[in-house]
Amino acid sequence: MGIKEMLNLARVPSILMLGGVYMAYVLIGGVVFWKLEGDLRQKDINIFLSNKQNLLRTYTCLNQDGLEAVAQDASKVGISLKNNYTVDGFWKFTSSAVFAATVVTTIGYGNMSPSTSAGQIFCVFFALFGIPLNMVVLSRVGKYILTEMRSVSTSLQKCTRFFVHLVSYLSGMALFFIIPMIVFEQQEGWTYAQAIYFCFITLSTIGFGDFVADNNPNKDYPDWYSLLMASWIFFGLAWLALLINHSIDILERLNAHFKQGWCRQKQEGESGNAEGDNPDTQKQVELMEYGQAVAGCVCYKTVKC
Repeated sequence: MGIKEMLNLARVPSILMLGGVYMAYVLIGGVVFWKLEGDLRQKDINIFLSNKQNLLRTYTCLNQDGLEAVAQDASKVGISLKNNYTVDGFWKFTSSAVFAATVVTTIGYGNMSPSTSAGQIFCVFFALFGIPLNMVVLSRVGKYILTEMRSVSTSLQKCTRFFVHLVSYLSGMALFFIIPMIVFEQQEGWTYAQAIYFCFITLSTIGFGDFVADNNPNKDYPDWYSLLMASWIFFGLAWLALLINHSIDILERLNAHFKQGWCRQKQEGESGNAEGDNPDTQKQVELMEYGQAVAGCVCYKTVKC
């Protein structure tokens, strides 16, 4: 086994270790956000519920302004207007872990944000070190997968190579867009268009916040839903990093191909001009050759005489 093969084998544990550090960092951040924001948010929920009961007792028939005020306060603390309680509030462990993942991936839906001073300061330092870590991990994973795809493709014919790339991209499209679209349609009640729109806005880290999964206080989500979302975000971004790296590779290859063809064409044009395209240059060459021939003949005659 050569040195190159040993380095390729040693690259896998390093990526796994880096991924483990990344997952631990996000989970620890989720726990810290959960502890810093959970108690205060529970107090906000209790205060809101108390104010809501007082408001309902005072005004048996709310007008439009009063209803909008109640709805605005309810959306801030994640409480359903249909019920007098919410399931664990926004800042439960799973939602805090998802929030930590959206921070380091710079998605930033805007539906959740730390309100305590400690939570805000921690968010600054958490993002300061988490965003570079996220970029390194996604870049390493994308490059590793791209390297493995290249090593497989080099031993195959061009037609088979294209088929392998096509199958891998279609599999990624199904795994990170089609299947999540079906899950979001069932769990959130969105249309398929809204679900696929949410998938793209999330994985592209645009994060408008107009659609946010696991955020409806009227629904009781299963426990696995938030963990599935966090895993989908990470591996979906890694797959998107693969697409970006492969697109950059294709553009660089095309650029090198066109640049090489342009340089070759330029060299051929310059050599053609030097040989016969310029009449004055050709005439000067003929005169020089004729002069050299005449001088040689005179010199020969002189020596002969």
